[in-house]
Amino acid sequence: MNNFNKRALALVSVCASMAFSTMASAEQQWSDFSLSYLTSDQYEVGDSSRQFLTVEHASGHTWGDTFFFLDRSKYDDGTLENYAEFSPRLSLGYVTGNDLSFGIISDVYVATTWEMGESFDNYLVGLGVSLNIPGFNYFTANVYQANNQLSDNDQMLTLTWGKGFKLGSAEFLYDGFIDWSTSSDTQASEMNFTSQLKYNLGKVFDTKAPVYVGIEYAYWNNKFGIAGVDERSVSLLAKWHF
Repeated sequence: MNNFNKRALALVSVCASMAFSTMASAEQQWSDFSLSYLTSDQYEVGDSSRQFLTVEHASGHTWGDTFFFLDRSKYDDGTLENYAEFSPRLSLGYVTGNDLSFGIISDVYVATTWEMGESFDNYLVGLGVSLNIPGFNYFTANVYQANNQLSDNDQMLTLTWGKGFKLGSAEFLYDGFIDWSTSSDTQASEMNFTSQLKYNLGKVFDTKAPVYVGIEYAYWNNKFGIAGVDERSVSLLAKWHF
Protein backbone atom coordinates (compact mmCIF):
# COMPACT_ATOMS: atom_id res chain seq x y z
CA MET A 1 0.00 0.00 0.00
CA ASN A 2 1.55 3.33 -1.08
CA ASN A 3 1.70 6.49 1.06
CA PHE A 4 -1.32 8.16 -0.54
CA ASN A 5 -3.36 5.00 -0.14
CA LYS A 6 -2.41 4.85 3.54
CA ARG A 7 -3.34 8.51 4.07
CA ALA A 8 -6.64 8.08 2.22
CA LEU A 9 -7.51 4.99 4.25
CA ALA A 10 -6.57 6.87 7.42
CA LEU A 11 -8.95 9.72 6.53
CA VAL A 12 -11.78 7.32 5.75
CA SER A 13 -11.06 5.60 9.07
CA VAL A 14 -11.06 8.92 10.94
CA CYS A 15 -14.42 9.86 9.47
CA ALA A 16 -15.80 6.40 10.25
CA SER A 17 -14.41 6.59 13.80
CA MET A 18 -16.06 9.98 14.24
CA ALA A 19 -19.30 8.45 13.02
CA PHE A 20 -19.26 5.69 15.64
CA SER A 21 -17.57 7.48 18.54
CA THR A 22 -19.94 10.46 18.51
CA MET A 23 -23.18 8.53 18.26
CA ALA A 24 -23.68 8.70 22.00
CA SER A 25 -23.00 12.43 22.34
CA ALA A 26 -24.03 13.89 18.96
CA GLU A 27 -27.54 14.26 17.69
CA GLN A 28 -28.78 12.01 14.91
CA GLN A 29 -30.94 14.13 12.68
CA TRP A 30 -32.26 11.42 10.36
CA SER A 31 -31.60 7.91 9.09
CA ASP A 32 -32.90 5.65 6.35
CA PHE A 33 -32.54 1.95 5.53
CA SER A 34 -33.77 0.34 2.32
CA LEU A 35 -33.66 -2.87 0.29
CA SER A 36 -33.90 -2.78 -3.52
CA TYR A 37 -34.30 -5.31 -6.32
CA LEU A 38 -33.35 -4.41 -9.92
CA THR A 39 -33.24 -6.41 -13.13
CA SER A 40 -32.33 -5.61 -16.75
CA ASP A 41 -30.98 -7.25 -19.90
CA GLN A 42 -29.18 -4.12 -21.19
CA TYR A 43 -26.01 -4.03 -19.10
CA GLU A 44 -22.58 -3.63 -20.70
CA VAL A 45 -19.32 -5.41 -19.69
CA GLY A 46 -19.99 -9.03 -18.77
CA ASP A 47 -23.41 -10.67 -18.92
CA SER A 48 -26.02 -8.26 -20.32
CA SER A 49 -28.76 -9.80 -18.13
CA ARG A 50 -28.37 -9.39 -14.40
CA GLN A 51 -30.29 -9.11 -11.16
CA PHE A 52 -29.26 -6.85 -8.29
CA LEU A 53 -30.17 -6.91 -4.62
CA THR A 54 -29.05 -3.66 -2.98
CA VAL A 55 -28.89 -2.77 0.71
CA GLU A 56 -28.59 0.94 1.50
CA HIS A 57 -28.22 2.94 4.69
CA ALA A 58 -27.90 6.70 5.02
CA SER A 59 -27.86 8.93 8.08
CA GLY A 60 -27.37 12.57 9.01
CA HIS A 61 -25.84 13.79 12.26
CA THR A 62 -24.62 17.03 13.78
CA TRP A 63 -21.06 15.91 12.94
CA GLY A 64 -21.80 15.04 9.29
CA ASP A 65 -23.42 12.26 7.32
CA THR A 66 -22.84 8.72 6.03
CA PHE A 67 -23.95 6.65 3.08
CA PHE A 68 -23.41 2.92 2.57
CA PHE A 69 -24.61 0.50 -0.06
CA LEU A 70 -23.93 -3.12 -0.97
CA ASP A 71 -24.80 -4.53 -4.40
CA ARG A 72 -25.21 -8.29 -4.69
CA SER A 73 -25.41 -9.08 -8.40
CA LYS A 74 -26.35 -12.36 -10.06
CA TYR A 75 -25.55 -13.22 -13.68
CA ASP A 76 -27.60 -15.56 -15.86
CA ASP A 77 -24.94 -18.25 -15.47
CA GLY A 78 -25.27 -18.08 -11.68
CA THR A 79 -22.12 -16.04 -11.03
CA LEU A 80 -22.43 -13.84 -7.93
CA GLU A 81 -20.52 -10.61 -7.29
CA ASN A 82 -20.41 -8.08 -4.47
CA TYR A 83 -19.64 -4.39 -4.66
CA ALA A 84 -19.96 -1.86 -1.83
CA GLU A 85 -19.22 1.76 -1.00
CA PHE A 86 -18.97 3.51 2.36
CA SER A 87 -18.99 7.31 2.24
CA PRO A 88 -18.72 9.21 5.54
CA ARG A 89 -18.48 13.01 5.39
CA LEU A 90 -17.20 15.08 8.32
CA SER A 91 -18.74 18.52 8.77
CA LEU A 92 -16.12 21.26 8.92
CA GLY A 93 -18.75 23.48 10.51
CA TYR A 94 -19.06 20.97 13.35
CA VAL A 95 -15.28 20.56 13.70
CA THR A 96 -14.53 24.29 13.74
CA GLY A 97 -17.62 25.38 15.63
CA ASN A 98 -18.37 27.94 12.93
CA ASP A 99 -21.35 28.42 10.64
CA LEU A 100 -19.93 27.76 7.17
CA SER A 101 -23.19 28.27 5.29
CA PHE A 102 -23.31 30.84 2.52
CA GLY A 103 -25.60 31.27 -0.46
CA ILE A 104 -27.09 27.90 -1.35
CA ILE A 105 -24.32 26.05 0.53
CA SER A 106 -25.48 24.80 3.92
CA ASP A 107 -22.21 23.17 5.05
CA VAL A 108 -18.74 22.10 3.90
CA TYR A 109 -17.33 18.60 4.53
CA VAL A 110 -14.26 16.44 4.39
CA ALA A 111 -15.64 13.86 1.94
CA THR A 112 -14.32 10.29 1.82
CA THR A 113 -15.34 7.08 0.08
CA TRP A 114 -14.14 3.50 0.32
CA GLU A 115 -14.99 1.47 -2.80
CA MET A 116 -14.88 -2.29 -2.20
CA GLY A 117 -14.97 -4.78 -5.09
CA GLU A 118 -14.26 -8.48 -5.45
CA SER A 119 -10.53 -7.90 -5.99
CA PHE A 120 -9.87 -4.25 -5.23
CA ASP A 121 -10.17 -1.42 -2.72
CA ASN A 122 -10.20 2.20 -3.88
CA TYR A 123 -9.91 5.16 -1.49
CA LEU A 124 -11.26 8.61 -2.31
CA VAL A 125 -10.61 11.80 -0.32
CA GLY A 126 -11.79 15.33 -1.02
CA LEU A 127 -14.20 18.12 -0.15
CA GLY A 128 -17.98 18.20 -0.31
CA VAL A 129 -20.91 20.55 0.14
CA SER A 130 -24.60 20.20 0.86
CA LEU A 131 -26.77 22.55 -1.19
CA ASN A 132 -30.15 24.10 -0.42
CA ILE A 133 -31.84 24.10 -3.83
CA PRO A 134 -35.55 24.94 -3.85
CA GLY A 135 -37.75 21.97 -4.69
CA PHE A 136 -35.13 19.31 -3.87
CA ASN A 137 -35.19 17.08 -0.80
CA TYR A 138 -31.38 17.10 -0.92
CA PHE A 139 -28.53 17.97 -3.27
CA THR A 140 -24.84 17.28 -2.61
CA ALA A 141 -21.58 17.76 -4.50
CA ASN A 142 -18.20 16.15 -3.75
CA VAL A 143 -14.82 16.37 -5.48
CA TYR A 144 -12.29 13.60 -4.81
CA GLN A 145 -8.73 12.55 -5.39
CA ALA A 146 -8.98 8.81 -5.96
CA ASN A 147 -6.36 6.17 -5.27
CA ASN A 148 -7.28 3.17 -7.43
CA GLN A 149 -5.82 -0.25 -6.81
CA LEU A 150 -6.18 -1.68 -10.33
CA SER A 151 -5.71 1.46 -12.45
CA ASP A 152 -4.01 4.85 -12.37
CA ASN A 153 -5.22 7.41 -9.86
CA ASP A 154 -7.71 10.01 -11.05
CA GLN A 155 -10.05 12.73 -9.87
CA MET A 156 -13.82 12.47 -9.57
CA LEU A 157 -16.83 14.77 -9.22
CA THR A 158 -19.99 13.31 -7.69
CA LEU A 159 -23.41 14.93 -7.58
CA THR A 160 -26.40 13.38 -5.79
CA TRP A 161 -29.99 14.58 -5.55
CA GLY A 162 -33.51 13.67 -4.56
CA LYS A 163 -36.75 15.40 -5.50
CA GLY A 164 -40.17 14.33 -4.36
CA PHE A 165 -43.35 15.41 -6.14
CA LYS A 166 -47.04 14.59 -6.42
CA LEU A 167 -49.44 14.02 -9.30
CA GLY A 168 -52.84 14.26 -7.70
CA SER A 169 -52.68 12.00 -4.67
CA ALA A 170 -49.85 9.85 -6.11
CA GLU A 171 -46.39 10.37 -4.61
CA PHE A 172 -43.21 10.08 -6.69
CA LEU A 173 -39.48 10.38 -6.04
CA TYR A 174 -36.84 11.20 -8.62
CA ASP A 175 -33.31 10.68 -7.33
CA GLY A 176 -29.89 9.71 -8.60
CA PHE A 177 -26.27 10.63 -9.07
CA ILE A 178 -23.69 11.77 -11.59
CA ASP A 179 -20.09 10.51 -11.37
CA TRP A 180 -17.54 12.13 -13.66
CA SER A 181 -13.89 11.05 -13.51
CA THR A 182 -10.80 12.24 -15.32
CA SER A 183 -8.83 10.12 -17.77
CA SER A 184 -5.41 8.55 -17.16
CA ASP A 185 -2.90 6.40 -19.00
CA THR A 186 -4.87 3.27 -18.12
CA GLN A 187 -8.46 4.43 -18.46
CA ALA A 188 -10.74 6.81 -20.35
CA SER A 189 -12.71 9.57 -18.68
CA GLU A 190 -16.07 8.26 -17.39
CA MET A 191 -19.47 9.88 -16.99
CA ASN A 192 -22.16 7.89 -15.22
CA PHE A 193 -25.60 9.50 -15.00
CA THR A 194 -27.91 7.10 -13.15
CA SER A 195 -31.35 8.07 -11.86
CA GLN A 196 -34.50 6.41 -10.59
CA LEU A 197 -38.13 7.44 -11.04
CA LYS A 198 -40.27 5.74 -8.40
CA TYR A 199 -43.94 5.63 -7.43
CA ASN A 200 -44.77 5.17 -3.76
CA LEU A 201 -47.00 2.11 -3.85
CA GLY A 202 -46.95 2.13 -0.06
CA LYS A 203 -49.53 4.93 -0.04
CA VAL A 204 -52.06 2.51 -1.51
CA PHE A 205 -51.52 0.09 1.39
CA ASP A 206 -51.02 2.82 4.01
CA THR A 207 -47.53 1.67 4.99
CA LYS A 208 -45.56 3.83 7.44
CA ALA A 209 -42.46 3.92 5.20
CA PRO A 210 -42.34 4.20 1.39
CA VAL A 211 -42.56 1.12 -0.82
CA TYR A 212 -41.46 2.15 -4.31
CA VAL A 213 -41.80 0.62 -7.75
CA GLY A 214 -40.34 2.20 -10.85
CA ILE A 215 -37.43 2.29 -13.26
CA GLU A 216 -33.73 3.08 -13.14
CA TYR A 217 -31.99 4.54 -16.19
CA ALA A 218 -28.19 4.48 -16.56
CA TYR A 219 -26.40 6.67 -19.10
CA TRP A 220 -22.78 5.60 -18.68
CA ASN A 221 -20.05 6.66 -21.09
CA ASN A 222 -16.78 4.67 -21.13
CA LYS A 223 -18.05 2.28 -18.47
CA PHE A 224 -15.32 1.23 -16.02
CA GLY A 225 -12.95 3.52 -17.94
CA ILE A 226 -13.13 1.35 -21.09
CA ALA A 227 -13.06 3.69 -24.08
CA GLY A 228 -16.06 3.26 -26.37
CA VAL A 229 -18.08 1.05 -23.99
CA ASP A 230 -21.26 3.07 -23.44
CA GLU A 231 -24.17 1.72 -21.45
CA ARG A 232 -27.77 2.80 -21.93
CA SER A 233 -29.78 0.54 -19.67
CA VAL A 234 -33.29 0.58 -18.23
CA SER A 235 -33.88 -1.53 -15.11
CA LEU A 236 -37.12 -2.41 -13.39
CA LEU A 237 -36.93 -1.85 -9.65
CA ALA A 238 -38.72 -2.31 -6.37
CA LYS A 239 -37.49 -0.60 -3.21
CA TRP A 240 -38.61 -1.09 0.39
CA HIS A 241 -37.77 1.46 3.10
CA PHE A 242 -37.74 0.46 6.76
